[in-house]
Amino acid sequence: MNIHADEGEFVSIVGPSGAGKSTLIRVLGGFIRPTEGEVRLHGKKVVRPTPKIVLIHQSIVTFPWMTALDNVKLGMKYMRLPPEKEDELARKYLELVGLSGFENFYSKQLSGGMRQRVAIARALVAQPEVLLMDEPFAHLDELTAEGLRNEIYSILFNRDSPLKAVIMISHNLDEVVKLSDRIYVLNGSPSTIVKEVKVDLERPRNPMSEEFRAIVEELYVALTPVKKRVPE
Repeated sequence: MNIHADEGEFVSIVGPSGAGKSTLIRVLGGFIRPTEGEVRLHGKKVVRPTPKIVLIHQSIVTFPWMTALDNVKLGMKYMRLPPEKEDELARKYLELVGLSGFENFYSKQLSGGMRQRVAIARALVAQPEVLLMDEPFAHLDELTAEGLRNEIYSILFNRDSPLKAVIMISHNLDEVVKLSDRIYVLNGSPSTIVKEVKVDLERPRNPMSEEFRAIVEELYVALTPVKKRVPE
């Protein structure tokens, strides 16, 4: 399979359970070596984890005994910055994700959506070029998830953000159509790319529009084995 993300693109990968989506995104991040093929960033091979590529897990990973500010500072440990600069950047990225004023709250005092915002701030403060997201809204209640979906694109591609591209794994078809510029559909055994869908809709996108629903249906058809489709 051949997957690419151009500068400024939000790319999503969808597929049925067991299709290897989470394995694939870890290969893209250099956490797992591919059995065949290679991953490249700016033409250079990615053979191990690099600060230029950051992964946000589906489980919300923050440390409950640390404040939001200290959780974000963890993303800068390899940068060897003076403490005052770390503090400045951590506050800047907490503000970017809408958590200004919550710097000294402990992770255990924050809601699930707020903790995920902390995780996003920690990822961005590391100044990555590519952000990988593995089901980033899976463990949030639907209301919280929808609120974060509505803001995530502007957060990630804010003028102060270092990001060049985002690649997200998801099983939620509405979610990927709402956020993505392009969508890869994995299916079959072994998994292959069965479809690539370009989402040419203006932002913000209306999930109830005919164009939006048509793309969701196109993805659904690509994901559904022919023998299991319900006759019209």
